[in-house]
Amino acid sequence: MLQAILGTIDEGIHVVDANGITIFYNHVAAKLDGLTPEEVLGKPVLEVFPSLDRESSTLLRVIKDGEPIYNQPQTYTNWRGMRVETVNTTLPVRVGQRLVGAVEVAKDIRKLRELSEKLIDLQAQVRKPKRARRFSSDGTVYRFDDILTKSSELILIKERARRAARTNSPILISGETGTGKELLVQSIHQASSRSGSPFIAQNCAAMPSSLLEGILFGTTKGSFTGADDRPGLFELANGGTLFLDELNSMPLDLQAKLLRVLQDGIIRRIGHTQSMEVDVRIIAATNENPQEAVNLGLLRADLYYRINVVSFELPPLRRRKEDLELLTSHFIDKYNRSFQLNVTGIDSDVRQLFYHYDWPGNVRELEHVIEAAMNLVEGVVIKPENLPQYVVDRAVQREDSGMAVPSLPPLQDKAGSLREVLQATEEAMINQALQATQGNILQAAKRLGIPRQTLQYKLNQRQEGAKNSAPAAD
Repeated sequence: MLQAILGTIDEGIHVVDANGITIFYNHVAAKLDGLTPEEVLGKPVLEVFPSLDRESSTLLRVIKDGEPIYNQPQTYTNWRGMRVETVNTTLPVRVGQRLVGAVEVAKDIRKLRELSEKLIDLQAQVRKPKRARRFSSDGTVYRFDDILTKSSELILIKERARRAARTNSPILISGETGTGKELLVQSIHQASSRSGSPFIAQNCAAMPSSLLEGILFGTTKGSFTGADDRPGLFELANGGTLFLDELNSMPLDLQAKLLRVLQDGIIRRIGHTQSMEVDVRIIAATNENPQEAVNLGLLRADLYYRINVVSFELPPLRRRKEDLELLTSHFIDKYNRSFQLNVTGIDSDVRQLFYHYDWPGNVRELEHVIEAAMNLVEGVVIKPENLPQYVVDRAVQREDSGMAVPSLPPLQDKAGSLREVLQATEEAMINQALQATQGNILQAAKRLGIPRQTLQYKLNQRQEGAKNSAPAAD
């Protein structure tokens, strides 16, 4: 049964014992290696693949060190002289504490390369001359007006981003998944002088390093097996903006090459002897604190200091609860049009559940929750039974355990509008934090969980409001 299951998996599976003898080898692995299972089973790895040795073979290295190897590109030749290129994840197999072998899952890197090259070809085909029209790699175009918020913190970020759009300096954006990093990046591009030129986005975690370099810098025919003359994303984005998402996932050696492009604007295709100059604005994003990524060795310090000319940290949704009602209404309107419904809103119980839920997926998760509810709603109001169960359970758990943010104050008959209640609550929390820290703005900001600049902005707005509302002197 186990062999039958492993045999149906659409990836190469190669298992060896502690001596490096093959004990399982499925038909996909055989197809990748250009062999038959009978030519491999029961034989040492190095006998079947003579171009490898105990250091270059991922299977033998795992047997030797007992440590897993993830997404390792490997190029080798089988005993027939056929060249093979794969991306392997190799794991040790233990019975109790004893290492008894290793299992390798192999993917055909040629298919990944073909898909990436097709993507580049499509981008090249739709590219228009400079200033011909607005362009984005996925067909969507966002502007600052598409960033819906009542959060003073995010409003400040939008104002700073509008100013940064006037220049060509590199930008680094950090924020949790789903906070809208690409939305902000596209807004910057559309507000810049490059808006008529290409906008191209590439997720650095989506491709193995051996492919990512060719995708970014281009390739030259004959530089490796199957390579053709192809422009990279830097060439395709020339005159425009290149957005590198999850920069902290880019291999360190490739980060060094990116640093050189930032410094001199010169690129060279893989396998080419000549360099070329490109005019590309680089905007990068990380899904974790970039300084922590530097400390963990995931982001080169020199690249961080070079690309961190202008930086923005997008706040998570749990830190901008005042946007919940606005975003909820927006997504309800969106799916009303898409699903041809007439939902008018959410009931008070859903509103409280949303307020207590911590939204780990941020705005993207809120949209998906609304979409799920719109599939199940009966009538014109979304109720708790229409929500995904995990949202209800987690929100109730946080409320019961006291982990949730403080509940909204009870509304009286003349409590005022939602904006007025939220503003009063915000002012009260700021006053408490300032009193607790004896007026220390930095410490108060830490207690409130917001950047110091945001608190300073709120205090300045309060002072300006007080001046404007003060009676004029006689």
